[in-house]
Amino acid sequence: MPSSFYKTGSTREEAVLLPARIEDYVGRDNAVRAIEAYVASIDLAKLKFRHAERVAGAGQPPYDPADLLKLYLYGYLNQIRSSRRLEREAGRNIELMWLLRGLQPGYRTIGQFRSDNVGALKQANRDFVMVLRELDLVGRELVAIDGAFFDGNASKASIVTRKRLDERLAVVDREIATMEREIEDYAAALDAHDAAEAGEPDARPRPNEDVAGKLAALLAKRRAVAADVATLEASGQTQLSRTDADARLLSKNGQSVAGYNVQIAVDDKHKLIVADEVVNDGNDTGQLHAMAQAACAAVGADTLQAVADTGYFNGETLKACEDSAIEAFVPEPRRGKRLEAAGRFGIEAFVYDATADAYRCPAGEMLHAMGGGKLDQSGKLRICYASRRLVCSGCPKRHKCLSPKATRRVVERWEQEDVIERHRRRMATGEAMMRRRKALVEHPFGTLKCRAGYRHFLMRGFDKVRGELGLMVLCYNFTRALNIIGLERLLAWFAARCFMAAFCLLAAILTAAERLWGGGRVGWSGMMAAVAGPLRRDRTICSAAAFAR
Repeated sequence: MPSSFYKTGSTREEAVLLPARIEDYVGRDNAVRAIEAYVASIDLAKLKFRHAERVAGAGQPPYDPADLLKLYLYGYLNQIRSSRRLEREAGRNIELMWLLRGLQPGYRTIGQFRSDNVGALKQANRDFVMVLRELDLVGRELVAIDGAFFDGNASKASIVTRKRLDERLAVVDREIATMEREIEDYAAALDAHDAAEAGEPDARPRPNEDVAGKLAALLAKRRAVAADVATLEASGQTQLSRTDADARLLSKNGQSVAGYNVQIAVDDKHKLIVADEVVNDGNDTGQLHAMAQAACAAVGADTLQAVADTGYFNGETLKACEDSAIEAFVPEPRRGKRLEAAGRFGIEAFVYDATADAYRCPAGEMLHAMGGGKLDQSGKLRICYASRRLVCSGCPKRHKCLSPKATRRVVERWEQEDVIERHRRRMATGEAMMRRRKALVEHPFGTLKCRAGYRHFLMRGFDKVRGELGLMVLCYNFTRALNIIGLERLLAWFAARCFMAAFCLLAAILTAAERLWGGGRVGWSGMMAAVAGPLRRDRTICSAAAFAR
């Protein structure tokens, strides 16, 4: 079959007079141009990126942090997170060749940039949330809060609990005791052989292995385990990780993860992540107020509504939200499941009468407050309300209320229980809000884990992991913003942002010059203020697009 039947490309060895530019391979509608425009619009020195301040010195100059930031943004947006893979892509990926202008940094330089700028990466994430606010992509009224487990850069075997350490110590002690008995038996056999004057030379007992060496290894192993126990006790923690000091074994629904608990707050308007945090606590009980406050600060709102699942229900955090003017919607877990399963009345069957400061039982009798109160395990002061023994002894519903050995029913009430009661009244009409929660917060986690592949962290330690999460969230929000408003409008806004930054810098320089040389007749400061005022007032997407054109 003739070769001309198929389409043929150009000859690789053919010389061309005018070679194609890299610019020709990156279309005007390529999203990589948004990365270029965004990085050009931010002040890297203000965000405290290393080497952002240009200082001349001896030796080879460093890479521009803007180029390395663009490399990481491109990598995380395209599921390329490894520094070695980023190094390879910089030499063969035409989009990265365009983005970095042909630079090919080594993997050590790439990896070191991420390690040295974890704080700056978090600041860049917060800066982009400000961009979202200025683009009017944030609603500032409702946020959904949730958490998910992400694997850390540590194996499950590298994280031990006190129980596991005690078990290992017991096993080593048993092995040492067995070895010592073997040594004693061997020594006794030697004594018996020496005492016998007759016998064959081959009858002398011989050990099957180096008993002394094995015992020394066991003793060293015991010292290592004992040192881990001492370290755990000194730290006051419940777990010890030899690989990543901050990673923990987290369990949920029968599955365990060696890593971190990632918390996010998602805005209602466009499912954009406005706040994020990394903790190593296995439950979400105490995270609601901190995340809601972080969301308030991020979106610039004095108050908002925060919705979360049952795992966030906690009286103290609900009170803190109420004090901070945050309207929380969290389903309350059933507290009387065990009693109801046994056929007895749960706590929900007892109704509090605020006027009488007493509880009314299902039989209509009152449970009055006992003297004083008690502190529970979390430090909350609880007041006990008890029924009268005489009333309970003749009650027809006694078998559904008391255990066979009990003589009266006692109900505990938190001293701030009115917060919970107001929350219950709010939740009576919050069914639609809970349905909205699933549509909001499950989407970003699904995107981060499944589409972007962010199922685990590459870095270790709270500071570095939080910086890496900031990079993940920045890339998620970047992609969302690009999909919502389009490449052209986003590029126009970044261009206007660059212009405003340059204009403000020029204004500062001219104002300083006026003060230095006394340019009273020129009046630079008044002229710059007159020009800058309308620009600041009209800084919207439409005006940015019009200005860019």
